[in-house]
Amino acid sequence: MKKILVTGGAGFIGSHLCKKLIENGDNVICLDNFFTGRHENIEKLKKKETFQLLEHDIIEPVDIECDEIYNLACPASPVHYQYDAIKTLKTSVLGILNMLELAKKYNAKILQASTSEVYGSPLEHPQKETYWGNVNPIGIRSCYDEGKRAAETLMTDYNRQYGVKTRIIRIFNTYGPNMDPKDGRVVSNCITQALKGENITIYGDGTQTRSFCYVDDLVDGIIKMMNNKQDFTGPVNLGNPSERTVLDLAEKILELTGSNSKLEFLPLPGDDPVKRKPDISVAQRELGWKPKTDIIEGLKKTIDYFSNIMQ
Repeated sequence: MKKILVTGGAGFIGSHLCKKLIENGDNVICLDNFFTGRHENIEKLKKKETFQLLEHDIIEPVDIECDEIYNLACPASPVHYQYDAIKTLKTSVLGILNMLELAKKYNAKILQASTSEVYGSPLEHPQKETYWGNVNPIGIRSCYDEGKRAAETLMTDYNRQYGVKTRIIRIFNTYGPNMDPKDGRVVSNCITQALKGENITIYGDGTQTRSFCYVDDLVDGIIKMMNNKQDFTGPVNLGNPSERTVLDLAEKILELTGSNSKLEFLPLPGDDPVKRKPDISVAQRELGWKPKTDIIEGLKKTIDYFSNIMQ
């Protein structure tokens, strides 16, 4: 039975990861400062003997003996990470430094949840792990993009310099239950607006593309990466290579909800990437992983979740 620390464990993805690790028979310590994490996401887990909650901000050091660390602590939606840009950057940089020191002290494996945002507004399509990206270092999204890039650097250098057992994943757009209805992401926005009968806001003309991965598939990939026995540290793309436009997504949600909502087009936010599609050949080769959940199946489960919490 492993003792596993999950930072950001009360967040959207983190709560699903905690649940899966407990189901696998591990002891889980969920660390979260609840800036974007929510107690509702882990309410059922609190009743488990193998689950422990620690309210803490990883900007500050913490000493927890553990076998593995999954570092998911950072606000991930623009509305949240732009709220306090400096704190977002501190969370990525100081947070990973604290977690790496912990991993070094206890000889623990550590996995960093990085992001497709390290590619910026990509000039390469689809994006491979070898692509260095096209990132604006002083833009409105830079606190997140550059913070994650710096965290990858620190992970790699701790591996080279100290032999820390590191793993880096790059997460592409993910959706599913436990999303915050107010996080400003396209899936949660469209579903909540459709269920309320409000206009569905489309930023730009809706032709920008995203690749949407259901959260259960992502968690499966995350655990496979941590448990990979090979000397493979990553980075590795985890996402669904099925690319679609934002407009297509909105129309599917309208159809599945039976909503009479209308589409409302607004200006595209600054530095918003026009294309997003992962090349997952490395994940397939090294981890034997690829997403399984069809977009319609995933959206139905997500719509059911939002329907229940909005009642």
